[in-house]
Amino acid sequence: MLDYDEEAGRYDASRGGEPRARAAADAVLALLPAGTRDLLDVACGTGIVTRRFAAARPGLRVSGVDLAPAMTRRAAARLPGAVVRGDSRRLPVRDASVDAVVSVWLLHLLADPGEVRRVIGECARVLRPGGVWVTTVGKGASHNVGSDIDAVLAARPPSPVHDGPDAVAAHAAGLGLRPAGQGRFTGHGQGRSPRRTIADLRRGWFVTLPPGDPRADGFADRLSRLPDQDRPRPDPVFHLRAFRKRV
Repeated sequence: MLDYDEEAGRYDASRGGEPRARAAADAVLALLPAGTRDLLDVACGTGIVTRRFAAARPGLRVSGVDLAPAMTRRAAARLPGAVVRGDSRRLPVRDASVDAVVSVWLLHLLADPGEVRRVIGECARVLRPGGVWVTTVGKGASHNVGSDIDAVLAARPPSPVHDGPDAVAAHAAGLGLRPAGQGRFTGHGQGRSPRRTIADLRRGWFVTLPPGDPRADGFADRLSRLPDQDRPRPDPVFHLRAFRKRV
């Protein structure tokens, strides 16, 4: 697992920067009702996407919460007075107090299905009746674009998948949330090159090949023999699901 305090300084630049943030914000907003008044961005990271929600819809009250102190500080600089540090499993937000909750690139980080359900439960708790929750699903699979890099990585130990669309939908249904739409957006600037993938491997991006695992050296060697070491392969496409809380 990556240290997101350590990642904060390079997070935006290494993940597509403003083009990716714009694509994500536009796709999320397309799933929210026009009358949405309050939006909570859970695991808002550096706030690069969060601030676009506020800019795109005048009058929309946007707030963010993140667990990593360094991420929270960066987000707070972008949205002064609107970001707090907090755990998505115990949101520091009142029951039924917001019209929309967003959790982009969060569920795949959770340890097990129980934690996923707990986080979804918190998102449902803070929603007003009729409110909408939007989340990414199947994040890991989105990075598999059928490239030569993916062919090399296919042999690595599989990671548990807790954010699959069917599993998320089942959790949501059990918590009183019904499907309310789907979307997708391109992860601009996130196409992997062999050299970048080796660097990610060395710093713990791939959870089943942690730094120091002797198997990681074999994957790094195979990646180093691919052609065009600095040429990014195609960008991933991320998938969104929206769910509405029962009235």
